[in-house]
Amino acid sequence: MFKYSVFVSGVVFSTAFNTAIAADFGSTTENRLTSWPFVVYNFGLSNDIGDSAVMPDGYLRDKTRSADQQVKISGNLQVEYVTRNVGNKADMMALYPETNHTHLIACIEGGAEDLDNGKKNPSVQAIELATGNITTLLRGMDRCDGIRLTPWGTILATEETDDGAAYEIFDPLNTVENTVTDRTNGTITGATAGNIAKRPALPTMAWEGLTVLPSGVVIAGDELRPGSYEDDNGSSDTDGGAIFKFVPNQLAIGGNILNINDSPLVSGSVYALQASCRDSKRQFGQGCEVGNAAWVAVDAADARKAANSVGATGYYRPEDLHVDPAYVGEGERFCWTNTGNKGASNWGEVMCAVDKKPDVAEVDGLNVIVNRMIVGNPDLNAPDNFSFQPNTNLHYVIEDNSNGDIWSCLPDGDDRDTMTDGCVKFFSVIDTSAEPTGFLFDETGQTAYVVIQHSDDAEGTDFDGYATDDLLKITGFAMPIGSDNLNSRLNFNGGSASLGSNNTVQFNGIRFDNTPINATIHINMDGTWSLQ
Repeated sequence: MFKYSVFVSGVVFSTAFNTAIAADFGSTTENRLTSWPFVVYNFGLSNDIGDSAVMPDGYLRDKTRSADQQVKISGNLQVEYVTRNVGNKADMMALYPETNHTHLIACIEGGAEDLDNGKKNPSVQAIELATGNITTLLRGMDRCDGIRLTPWGTILATEETDDGAAYEIFDPLNTVENTVTDRTNGTITGATAGNIAKRPALPTMAWEGLTVLPSGVVIAGDELRPGSYEDDNGSSDTDGGAIFKFVPNQLAIGGNILNINDSPLVSGSVYALQASCRDSKRQFGQGCEVGNAAWVAVDAADARKAANSVGATGYYRPEDLHVDPAYVGEGERFCWTNTGNKGASNWGEVMCAVDKKPDVAEVDGLNVIVNRMIVGNPDLNAPDNFSFQPNTNLHYVIEDNSNGDIWSCLPDGDDRDTMTDGCVKFFSVIDTSAEPTGFLFDETGQTAYVVIQHSDDAEGTDFDGYATDDLLKITGFAMPIGSDNLNSRLNFNGGSASLGSNNTVQFNGIRFDNTPINATIHINMDGTWSLQ
């Protein structure tokens, strides 16, 4: 017999199976992962939804369709609309303010254009969580995508286009209906335009994922596939997107700023990540994607070409990027997605790096270690958005696919490798013209938000002269079992019990969070007990 155990949040779950009857160890292990009780992933007994959603004939987004008719989702999760009027191609979002959130502030990834109503395209919108009311803060950006709440209380909104820029918004809920009229010069008009500033000190690139550290350091990726442009010598042998670090001249001092000009993003230096193939010195080139890395200086205004020319490491379309809130150790850990190309059987991946000196950039320091965390496959592929679930350390991967899925992945455990210990699919979009995007959790980790992006729409779905998307709220995420909540969540009424060997009691039909399960309880010598 082969004994297989997993430790989750202070509880050991063990099972045994006869290796002689296992036709394939890999598939057997995967099947056991996706069918474990929900104490592993907190999604109910049918935690993994299996096959992706299938769209019925004649399916079209219209005003009569309910939220649960848009997705296939794990059984004990609930879904509802926040609003059906967020701008078409709504993408990444930030909760505002930092605690006791009242709004989501979203990037709208539509291109710059003049609308029939005389306005420019909406680029940054605030959505009131209690009512779903929409307020447009800024118009006229080109494909607003990456967006974050900074530690000093502003919103940093960025563009995913070759000459993409970053704009900072002060006092966002009182900064409404402003317009970028000249992207090159950063000219902005409107009654509260003085609260907004273009930040040319940050790199010019196709922005998407980014993280803003308390010091004011910004780490971000350039969404670029290899060979997408010619260098100054006319060669198309150019690298994919680099990971950049902006280090402000004046680090943030803590607390909210009082004026847009007080931001640490006003000035600073930009560097690109360069992985090395040696343990004690810089040696870089194709094949050096993981391991030791350093930050090399580049010109912010020409960051993409500069990174290529100095030998920065290129990845296949870096997209979302977040700092790991559960990391304990020297420096900061951040993870990002590389989308790849599933048509070329490049399924994509999630990379994670630990920067031991996050507030500086030492070219000869080799202070960064990069490794793969999640490797895609024919089912989990084209990773785009990424999120950490608070209070669980689960990693969430959102696909850049029509009819796309969302996956929940375990962190690395105490096994030999440094990668996820497994993923389950818990969410799938029904509409083959749409994809999930912008997924993020609130501070509790029990509620999440996601956009169903760019659906084929029926008539009558426009808002303020612009097409719309649906913003959904997902509730029902449970927290892992721990010593602080196990007793309150178990209900023995209606169940049966029998004595077992080695100080164990077998319970049948007990209830956990109102879901019936069978379990074995071990009675410890000190009178306490644990679930096996």
